[in-house]
Amino acid sequence: MKDLIEYIAKSLVDHPEEVVVTETKGNRPRIELSVAKEDMGRVIGKGGKVANAIRALLRVTAERQGKQATLDVTEPS
Repeated sequence: MKDLIEYIAKSLVDHPEEVVVTETKGNRPRIELSVAKEDMGRVIGKGGKVANAIRALLRVTAERQGKQATLDVTEPS
């Protein structure tokens, strides 16, 4: 699941080298996505449409593995 989110994010942004994806293991994995500040708009999208589409793909992938997963888009540090 982490690889999927990383692939999607790197395809969307102008600075793919700054994409950081971390995953916490467990029954309900939590995936955090961090991108460059200039790329936040591309990942979130107008009205959150892009982020919601990524979350939908993540839910489908997790469901196929018999899990539930959440995606958080975080501000870069």
